[in-house]
Amino acid sequence: MPKILIIGGGVAGLSAGIYAEKAGYDAVICEKNNVAGGNLTGWQRGEYHIDNCIHWLTGTNPAAETYNMWEELGALGGIDIIRRETLYTYEKDGKTLSLDRDIEKLRTDMLSLSPADKKEIEAFISAVRTVQGLSGIAGARHDKKSGIAQTALNAPKLLKYAMMTSGELAARFHEPTLSGFISAFLGEKFMALALIVVFANFCGDNGDIPKGGSRAMAKRMTDKFLSLGGTLMLGKEAVKINVERERAVSAIFSDGDIIKADYFVVTTDLAVAFRKLFGVGMPKHLAYQYKDARLMRFSSFQAAYSCDLPSLPFENDIVFEVPEKFVLKLNAQHIVLREFSHEKDFSPEGKNILQAMIFCDENTSLKFIEMSKNPKLYAKTKRYIAAVVGQIIEEKFPEMRGKISYVDSWTPATYKRYFDSEIGSYMSFAFSSRFVPRRLKNEVSGMQNVVLASQWLEVPGGLPIAASVGKRAVETIMKKERRKDIRAASFI
Repeated sequence: MPKILIIGGGVAGLSAGIYAEKAGYDAVICEKNNVAGGNLTGWQRGEYHIDNCIHWLTGTNPAAETYNMWEELGALGGIDIIRRETLYTYEKDGKTLSLDRDIEKLRTDMLSLSPADKKEIEAFISAVRTVQGLSGIAGARHDKKSGIAQTALNAPKLLKYAMMTSGELAARFHEPTLSGFISAFLGEKFMALALIVVFANFCGDNGDIPKGGSRAMAKRMTDKFLSLGGTLMLGKEAVKINVERERAVSAIFSDGDIIKADYFVVTTDLAVAFRKLFGVGMPKHLAYQYKDARLMRFSSFQAAYSCDLPSLPFENDIVFEVPEKFVLKLNAQHIVLREFSHEKDFSPEGKNILQAMIFCDENTSLKFIEMSKNPKLYAKTKRYIAAVVGQIIEEKFPEMRGKISYVDSWTPATYKRYFDSEIGSYMSFAFSSRFVPRRLKNEVSGMQNVVLASQWLEVPGGLPIAASVGKRAVETIMKKERRKDIRAASFI
């Protein structure tokens, strides 16, 4: 069977490799780093493990279509799924509200907090239930799918949320904590419907955490690829793809190696891939999406702290406002703080690891990347921001005062350096209102045997989309070969 050379060993690359091997192709993945998984990763700092990726994973409910894909990729098979009672808690002025797994409890908590907002709350909860029905995760057992008539009746109710941002939705609630609960999680510029989808998945047992976190999941996928007979080449950075007569013929690597193949699958950030690998600009249909004003690229500053407490004053994720005196120092309004008590191996017994995250827009991300060219200034700035965040945490939770210590920090420059992301993004685009996400074509005019398998083909990117575009790349190759068994292939 033909040889497929896959550039990039992240989730999209591993997915393409696994499905290629399942379809009988000879798949070779070339990954620039010393481990596969891309952003689906974690690392050790002394006795502490830092998890980079999974806050929640869409597709953990066996009734959901995405679950089957994760099973095919070896990502979930035979492991425990950690189902936390809450996804996140928002706190403001001493009041809190949590996204509870029990959707009826969420509804009751919202009403108790603000009876005056009953009409808007009921509409919001109804929209969450509607999305669950469309996704097949409704009902008491989270396994019911809406019928055609019910879908036709309920789907139009979602339209108003597609026409507003989460900030605009938040403004419809009178109670400040409830308003902040709506706007703080994804930010104020994201489409409100996207937030409803997050709520629907979590409350439908379809947004949970595989035991072991990101690094363990990446290893399972890597092991699956290798067990099928695939070839994984680590420390192998592609620098150019040679094209002759509208066909790619070989890839050149930073170590001087040249590898020939019948098909080439490119999984990286497309803005970088075309400039670096082909020496040309992106095709118009891709360039247009990168310039669309309704789409935003983003990243984060993140810092990890050890905590010398056996138990913590909060659970899971908590989102809270940055005190006014620190806003200018951090250029941020909110901090997301996570704890990992559900992963006992991530920290020594009797201690905990905390991770704080501050979202960065495109301009802020580019500033970090430019600053990283001055290593001393970059290191000093990272430690300064981490120290300010640590001070905020101790003021927020006095019982932690003197109990937390800096472990590590990473920025958009980190993501750019390790994953070739143009502005340090770890997902593709955040999308505002009045935008209909769609699949962009994965074929390239003038390059008959090059197929794209990048999360940047679909908004908003992320793990399930990365896995699905890898699968779609193999389907595209099978169609190019006019294989009659495409519908009968084991993974279709």
